[in-house]
Amino acid sequence: MNIHHLRSATFIIETGNNFILIDPMLGKKGSLPAFSYVKFKAEKNPLVELTDNAAELLDKVTHCFITHSQTFNIRAFQHTDHLDRTGEKFLADKQIPVYTFSHDAPYLKNLGLNVQAGIEHWKEIQFLGGRLVAVPAKHGHGWISKFMANGCGFFLDLPNEPSIYISGDTVLTEDVKTAIFQFNPDITVVAAGEAQMDVGKPILMTESEVRKFIQLSPKHVIANHFEALNHCPVKRADIQNLVTEIGEKDRVYIPDDGQTLSFHLN
Repeated sequence: MNIHHLRSATFIIETGNNFILIDPMLGKKGSLPAFSYVKFKAEKNPLVELTDNAAELLDKVTHCFITHSQTFNIRAFQHTDHLDRTGEKFLADKQIPVYTFSHDAPYLKNLGLNVQAGIEHWKEIQFLGGRLVAVPAKHGHGWISKFMANGCGFFLDLPNEPSIYISGDTVLTEDVKTAIFQFNPDITVVAAGEAQMDVGKPILMTESEVRKFIQLSPKHVIANHFEALNHCPVKRADIQNLVTEIGEKDRVYIPDDGQTLSFHLN
């Protein structure tokens, strides 16, 4: 299995002849508004362009997972850092099969996307000869989570490949811990940029929660959601310092944009 990190939370899982796109934010640098105007510098998003190898990889995409996309079915509240207009067009034009949380499925179908399955929390479906499970995600600490797009993470277990749990945009909850303990994934993926809106508490895991997530994860950990959005203050170097401090640098990966990671069953 190869993991091709594109930018922020957007990456591609390569397994055999299949290329599974996760949370496509595909627009050009500065094509989205700032997500914070008070706490952080009000820069348009994304802060960086996709790398040169992205187009070649995107041409190979066969499936797409979208962890979350919208709040209250309101277009203006779409989480464009996980599905932007360019990502929508890409999926709709190519009619890429899309798998998402059940709550988001009707909304995405209305955008013209080829939604194959809307999966309920903790439900399992067959996928590429293996299984795909939706795990609850809580997008924020405290009251702000009620106004966020609480979607899901995904656990993917394919024949002859390492299993992977993509936690999605979430804080560290009992559901996240249960997924790690129950599925014992070979790879976990954590959104570690500690995104914050101008009001309320962080909407992703804090550094202390990321530390605990890493310590709970049984094997390899990939940290992403860095340095591409103006409301994410935690940088790659911060997490690198954290994993060095806790002695976990040999199994935690913090990929650069455009980098490919390779994993094999032991």
